[in-house]
Amino acid sequence: MSDILVVTSKVKKFIRDKSGFNTSAELIEGLSQKVEQICLSAIERAKADGRKTVKGRDLEASPPSE
Repeated sequence: MSDILVVTSKVKKFIRDKSGFNTSAELIEGLSQKVEQICLSAIERAKADGRKTVKGRDLEASPPSE
């Protein structure tokens, strides 16, 4: 398992406040994996654009083809 990239307490509070539901550890791990994938895609877009800074616009572009 890789590092957790989300603040667990914040995610749990958000879900509880919005729904009254509990949050499993499995959800936190899955969410963290999604964040990692999004970041890696954004890094690739910045590289393809010749930049060393990942920007918000790198999140919005369509995923790079593999």
